[in-house]
Amino acid sequence: TSRYNRDNASIAESYSIGMDVLSVYIETNTPDVDGMPSDACMDWDVMNAVDQFDLHMRNVTGVQSVITTAWIAKIALAANNEGNPRWSNLPRAERPLATGVKVSIPDMGFNNESCKTINMMVFVKDHQASTLKNVVGEAQKFVSDFEAKNPELTAPGKGKVSFRLAGGNAGVAEATNVAVEKAEKQMLAALFLTIIALCFLTFRSWRAVVCIMVPLTIVSIMCNAMMATVGIGLKVATLPVVALGVGVGVDYGIYLFERIQHEIKENGSSLRIAIYEAMRQRGTAAVFTAVTMTIGVATWAFSALKFQADMGILLAFMFLVNVLGAIFL
Repeated sequence: TSRYNRDNASIAESYSIGMDVLSVYIETNTPDVDGMPSDACMDWDVMNAVDQFDLHMRNVTGVQSVITTAWIAKIALAANNEGNPRWSNLPRAERPLATGVKVSIPDMGFNNESCKTINMMVFVKDHQASTLKNVVGEAQKFVSDFEAKNPELTAPGKGKVSFRLAGGNAGVAEATNVAVEKAEKQMLAALFLTIIALCFLTFRSWRAVVCIMVPLTIVSIMCNAMMATVGIGLKVATLPVVALGVGVGVDYGIYLFERIQHEIKENGSSLRIAIYEAMRQRGTAAVFTAVTMTIGVATWAFSALKFQADMGILLAFMFLVNVLGAIFL
């Protein structure tokens, strides 16, 4: 509901462009002519590669529009011929092709001098992870198919064109999503393995480890489900919060099992009495601590800062549900 998001939605709805741009680059390697650097935009092979990418991406779900030098050149060629749509095509000869691509000056931001690098801009409807993953995946699929069909044109170091993915704010966002997705698995694996090892060293009992880890694992899965339900994405800001919730949540189980073990070994109590004493002594304190912390961080949910609001919801959920999991499971 912020002003930025409302304006962004209005722009995307009213125009064929938007605030989320995915840039795909073509690096060119065309031979020099009479000792002078050649202009790759005058080369039909290069422009045809740009044109094919343009046509492919326009039909991808989640793409609003595509702007490339080939698209601009075809508009210019048609405009120079009374707007006849039959001229809206790329001629193979260099001279007529130059009529269209002369509008692609570096100042427009679609290519540099001599078109050594060509910027192809893909406007996506939003920056949701599913949208970016689909659009980038389709771009990668096109590049793979194009390279397979044109091995001489795309040969490393020898070919005329080389595709590079991806720039723009949407490209950076997708790269971040990929990194976060990979980091999540590594982080959770390291976190759970460390907890398992330390709990086993503490209690010398695999049964105690299982009883501590089962509620913790279930709550972590429930946390992911809750994030999906309320629309909190897994991103750089929320990834550490998940780890923090797991780190704090495991404490409740450790408190209870330490007391259970003490009652059984030191006082010779039965399991039933040991659990009762653990709940009476540590359980009360755990509930008090969890409720106090939950109420405290839950107030962050009313913050105008999206990051703080997300943190409040996540931590409040994990603090409260972890203590309930430790007590009941």
